[in-house]
Amino acid sequence: MKVMKFTSKGLHLFFAFALTIASAQAEAKKPNIIFLLADDQNILSVGCYGNSEVQTPHMDKLGADGVIFDKHYNTTPICMASRASIMTGMYEYKTGTNFQHGDMTPKIWEKSYPILLREAGYLTAFAGKFGFQILKHGYDAEQFFDIWGGGPNQTEYKTAKNKSMRKYAKDYPHSTRAYGAFGQDVIKTAAQQNKPFCLSISFKAPHHPVKPDPKFNDIYKGKTFTKPANYGRENGKHLSAQSKQGRQYSRFTSWGYDTDYDQVMANYYQQVYAIDVALGMIRKEIEAQGVTENTVIIYTSDNGFICGSHGYGSKVLPMEESSRVPLIILDPRSDSAGKKLRTKSLTGNIDFAPTILELAGLPIPKNMDGVSLLPILEKTDSHVRNELAVMNTYGATPTKNLTLITQEWKYTYWWYGDKQMTPTEELFNLNKDPLEMTNLANNDEHTSILKKMQAKYDNQLKHWEKEGVSYNKYPKYITLFDRSIPWEKK
Repeated sequence: MKVMKFTSKGLHLFFAFALTIASAQAEAKKPNIIFLLADDQNILSVGCYGNSEVQTPHMDKLGADGVIFDKHYNTTPICMASRASIMTGMYEYKTGTNFQHGDMTPKIWEKSYPILLREAGYLTAFAGKFGFQILKHGYDAEQFFDIWGGGPNQTEYKTAKNKSMRKYAKDYPHSTRAYGAFGQDVIKTAAQQNKPFCLSISFKAPHHPVKPDPKFNDIYKGKTFTKPANYGRENGKHLSAQSKQGRQYSRFTSWGYDTDYDQVMANYYQQVYAIDVALGMIRKEIEAQGVTENTVIIYTSDNGFICGSHGYGSKVLPMEESSRVPLIILDPRSDSAGKKLRTKSLTGNIDFAPTILELAGLPIPKNMDGVSLLPILEKTDSHVRNELAVMNTYGATPTKNLTLITQEWKYTYWWYGDKQMTPTEELFNLNKDPLEMTNLANNDEHTSILKKMQAKYDNQLKHWEKEGVSYNKYPKYITLFDRSIPWEKK
């Protein structure tokens, strides 16, 4: 038998080649991660969340294949702040980012999941509404991703008007399906390069202005819809006067929920249906490229939408229809995959960045407020947090507030007062009263619960004071939201 002999140079080349192969194999084992984000999508718009009147076959299939989260909240129910929290894993008062406040600093952006995954060797791609600005870089974050299909501000429903997406305009004139095509191309590119990928798509739909894809005009044509049990102004009389001072209250009438509910909802659901089609396109390409078993899919929304419940419209407020949103996660490698499981574990949008980092095998920065959701995928009755804060620092002054949510309770302190209204509290038992029809804050039987929730609220405000940014007008809310200070002194 002939024995091969290597020179020192040959040995060096051999080991270098072997290390390259080993490194490539290690990269290939990292899971692909797809993060899909709708804009203004509520719970009622998805079939697997209990609405038999809507058509969402691909979302329902994703739910059957993965885990459906029934108690998932956005810590700030408005797009700019929510997207900043999603990317960084931090509460709004630590990102310093929201409308009427200001932009994200490069220092905070450097610890976002897209940056950290790219540094770790992932092919990173983004398409759709980026949603916030980075100081010195603006909305144009193209330099931070390997493949870019994003855009500034709200972006456009007409694909041709989105500079980075124009090449899809001929085949997909409406942007929703164009994002599905973008996702397919990213998956193909990653397969060709043999690299793990992180694909983030932020759909514009179903955000206003309402412009559904005409391809799907027949989906809900002439259909009538059942109104939620808490629909209408008569079911909002018990809610705070403060919550009725913003545009969320006026939009119940100005957007037609009171007079043309069926058509308004048909348009809304039609936009969601188009996202469902795009999801189907993406899953089809995952299968075509043979990476189904190593691709994690996360589907959710940046905030919910109040479609007439309690006599309100839009978002921002802490009520369930605005702050609680769909979340479906499929990790085909987990024990939960394919078992049609649901979880009631309390989760928030600040949990996405830690989850994505752990999926990629990366450490979770200590600055993040969120926690990884992977334990829930392995055991759906697990609980990864005891409480979650929901806040609003946008819009009309009286509607700004801080809310504390636990597995069972929701507490809100409405701090604002004037000649027409006084500071007030709301306490809802979410397990027994998910429609938030009975405020228990002034019920003597729930005094002990109220005090416990007040204490949790106070601790959250202390966290804000300790870790919140010192700029972009955030420090003042430490005083405004303080229950111990009379409103006259605020």
